Amino acid sequence: MATGVNKALGVFSTNRNGFPFPHHLSPRKPLTSSKGLELYEHCKVSFSSGSIRAINGGRSGYVSPWDEKPYEILANGKRAYLDEQDIVTFLDPPKELIPLDSSSYNPAAYIWKKIEDIPEERRHRLLRLLNPRLISRAWQIAGTRYEDPKLAKRWEFNLLSGEDAMKSLEYYNCRTSGGPFPIAWINFFKKAIFSCKDGNTYGRFIGGSVLSGLASKMSPLYFVVRDIKEVMSTEQPCDFTYEFGDGIFDLHDYPEGFPRPVKHPYPFDDQVFVYVRHLGPGVLVGQVWQEGRALDQVPQKLCGDILMVKDYH
Repeated sequence: MATGVNKALGVFSTNRNGFPFPHHLSPRKPLTSSKGLELYEHCKVSFSSGSIRAINGGRSGYVSPWDEKPYEILANGKRAYLDEQDIVTFLDPPKELIPLDSSSYNPAAYIWKKIEDIPEERRHRLLRLLNPRLISRAWQIAGTRYEDPKLAKRWEFNLLSGEDAMKSLEYYNCRTSGGPFPIAWINFFKKAIFSCKDGNTYGRFIGGSVLSGLASKMSPLYFVVRDIKEVMSTEQPCDFTYEFGDGIFDLHDYPEGFPRPVKHPYPFDDQVFVYVRHLGPGVLVGQVWQEGRALDQVPQKLCGDILMVKDYH
């Protein structure tokens, strides 16, 4: 929960591209933007050309944008960055905050803008702030993007095109909630994405710990990116899909230092797909499904939903 909620401090900015977002939410009266947008019920604010801040139950005051800080100092001396905390609060609002009708705004647009406001070097903090339950909630929120045709086209995946596609190699830090014993190591791990001369985009999962890192070298878990835009089991939309296949990809120009492809261990050799949605710039959410080779096999989720944040370093 955002620290600003605990302090009953409400902040609302209108100086970011004209799109209003609350920094802190407080269980008081409705907060309404100059465009009539209400996200939650909370304290009364007044509007001016800078930021609008309501403090301690409704006493409002003007705060110059030059005086704003992107964080709060907690009692333990640590910094709590406001944009990240806003995302947590939006995904997990306290009971006192009642979400308003989502038809009056698009939740995916709000999350996208909030992530866009977070500097690239700070986005990795979302991996620690969002627990598995909130990651699943983020998957649901990302799905509302497809309700708006303009938002549905708004996505980023540079490796699928571009002059430097052949040289591209990107890393993502990932978090999920593990799974059955063979993949229990999948909690915090890395993902690599790269392009090959055959015109396809490939990737692999890389374990985070020493033990899982060793397992990753023995079973590098390569996959190929497919232009599949629907989760087969649920018929829900997505942006693209990772197909693991049997693992024996005919790769001749994979990145230096990467192990050669080998047959996947179970269950990754049993028709495993990761369906991916864009949550914001450099941030993805995905669902992992084991769809099975047997005709009578019922598809099942292999592990919890995955949060993937691009490593800009």
